[in-house]
Amino acid sequence: MYQNLEEHNRLVNKYLKIFFVVALYWCTSILTVFVNKHLLSSDAVNLGAPLFMSWYQCVVSTVICFCMSRLSRKYPSVFTFPEGNPLDIDTFRKLLPLSVLYTLMIGANNLSLSFVTVAFYYIGRSLTTVFSVVLTYVILRQRTSFKCLLCCGAIVIGFWLGVDQESLTTAFSWRGTIFGVLSSLALAMYSIQTKKALSYVNQEIWLLSYYNNLYSMLLFLPLIILNGELGTILAYPHFWAPWFWAAMTLSGFCGFAIGFVTALEIKVTSPLTHNISGTAKACAQTVIATQYYNDVRSAIWWTSNIVVLLASAAYTRVKQLEMVQQHHQRNAATLKA
Repeated sequence: MYQNLEEHNRLVNKYLKIFFVVALYWCTSILTVFVNKHLLSSDAVNLGAPLFMSWYQCVVSTVICFCMSRLSRKYPSVFTFPEGNPLDIDTFRKLLPLSVLYTLMIGANNLSLSFVTVAFYYIGRSLTTVFSVVLTYVILRQRTSFKCLLCCGAIVIGFWLGVDQESLTTAFSWRGTIFGVLSSLALAMYSIQTKKALSYVNQEIWLLSYYNNLYSMLLFLPLIILNGELGTILAYPHFWAPWFWAAMTLSGFCGFAIGFVTALEIKVTSPLTHNISGTAKACAQTVIATQYYNDVRSAIWWTSNIVVLLASAAYTRVKQLEMVQQHHQRNAATLKA
């Protein structure tokens, strides 16, 4: 009886932990999108400098990682952070291509968000899975199953349907849509190259995040000038207002927190559960955005969202079943040997 009760309590604690971690990921992710959108194009703030905001987010993340690194050396029993030197020339040379992709991914993401509505944001960046399949074949020469290709086809149909319906509204922006597609492409390339880059930092995710944010700080500076944001920043009327920098710092903390809670959710659950959670979160985010901004959308527009969400979830499920099948095949081959 006591053993059953103990097992029951363990399961309850496990499920509660999973629930709170998933809820934390949802809240952090949705808050980050709304905070960034508020900074970029709200009537109260309307910064109009998405690359500068991206640069500052990297600054905040770098400072947090630097502080964690120093604290872990001084108080190793309280704080833990992997050892590493971001100023090492060999490490910089090896990680620079990944940092370039990281810079493009964040910059294009915020550029897209500055032009499109939060409701359309998910559709605008829904092609990541499709690009991942294409790049996996082009770069790694790995073929994808027919079922996965069908799911990708459905995602593309949902994307074009969403773009077609969004183009009928006054809020539509081709530039925002193109930047969303570029962000999806950069994310797909970044995900593929991350596996290789992790070998340079002893498989330490936090060390890779530290280096990427530090190097991206430097890479964003010429991009800010080329995008004409320097004059926008200097002419911004609220540049010295404490509330403005508080909002910018909050955005930076949210950007850092996304990386932390994503890793935490994958650790507590699994990569598959994280993908399903992200898909469901996107659905909730779209509904919240339409209600918050009083956006009235057509039935076909909602259909495009549903098509993308279901196709993305189906792709994740198909990949899971294929991985299980491959695992069984390897075990069977091992037993025969």
